[in-house]
Amino acid sequence: MAHTTFSLGGDLPVRRLGLGTGGLVGPGYWGPRGGRAEARELLRTAVERGVTLIDTADNYGPDLAEELIADALYPYGEELVVATKGGVVRTGPDQWHLAGRPEQLRAMCEGSLRRLRVERIGLYQLHRFDPSVPMAEQLGALAELRAEGKIRHIGLDTVTAEQLCLARESVPVASVQNPYNLLERSSAEVLALCEAHGIAFLPYYPLGSGTLTRESAAAVTAVATAHGAGPGQVALAWLLHHSPALCPTPGTGSPVHLAENLDAATVHLTAAELALLDALA
Repeated sequence: MAHTTFSLGGDLPVRRLGLGTGGLVGPGYWGPRGGRAEARELLRTAVERGVTLIDTADNYGPDLAEELIADALYPYGEELVVATKGGVVRTGPDQWHLAGRPEQLRAMCEGSLRRLRVERIGLYQLHRFDPSVPMAEQLGALAELRAEGKIRHIGLDTVTAEQLCLARESVPVASVQNPYNLLERSSAEVLALCEAHGIAFLPYYPLGSGTLTRESAAAVTAVATAHGAGPGQVALAWLLHHSPALCPTPGTGSPVHLAENLDAATVHLTAAELALLDALA
């Protein structure tokens, strides 16, 4: 049976199956997707169901996802961690630009603080390393914000194993967010480092952008049938069993899909089923 919690940074426990908020904004992460009332209800339902980790970013909308979270959930419960990101500027649907200068990262973080209505962000993730800015300057900006009490823990999004090792020489890294799912395991080396150093790995596209729910391999279908579950639930259950560092935060704007995703935590895979699914890579 998979462990259900992970301690971010060693001192901030969260349930490993969380909620991503990309599904609350429009296509290409631009503009609204539906009404505010629907988003508010979905976020509140997630928390009522036990979600304690919500993953978002300042450029979702932009700004909109953070505003929706605050509108629905502020004041936040003591157990709830809202993880957000900075370092990317979005100028249209699927149009985004790296912005890693220290003054940009500071302005982004302070904007997130205002929108989320908090004095400190539990987990603040650098959305991408900006190759035009020295890594030390980007990490230094986050370290300063942490020292000022505006960030509790620092995370990194889309990094190589080498970058993670270099970053850890400068700042304590509490999380990594890289693509990882049943069929996409190119970040296996990064995952191994996370396991070794107590770093949370938040796999993005844990359902392969929906591919794993629409085009399931025969092995996934067979396991799903045995459990009376859907293929997406099996894909999420596999992540929870595959590594104790994996903390999937699947995004959705649908109450039905939210319930299906959260019910994946009740799917307990056998050793034989895990071996079958592991072989898909």
